[in-house]
Amino acid sequence: MGSAVSITLGLAVVIIIFYFTGLDEPRIRDEFAPVLGSLGWFSVLTVVSATSFIGTLRERVWRWPAQALMWSCVGLIGWRFWPG
Repeated sequence: MGSAVSITLGLAVVIIIFYFTGLDEPRIRDEFAPVLGSLGWFSVLTVVSATSFIGTLRERVWRWPAQALMWSCVGLIGWRFWPG
């Protein structure tokens, strides 16, 4: 969960910097959509990870499905962003 939160916050800061430095720059404009997409992927992972973490701490019955969903998200992100 901590890594997902860190990556999400880092990507959010990059989006803010891109926005304020100007989307008129072609290189920044070209990178804006992929970074925004990455922010979306990692935001979902952050929410799912936090839910799984809370379920595990409180020993809820739904913690195992939440962890399975979290690992599925990790796998999907790995598949999506793995080079090659």
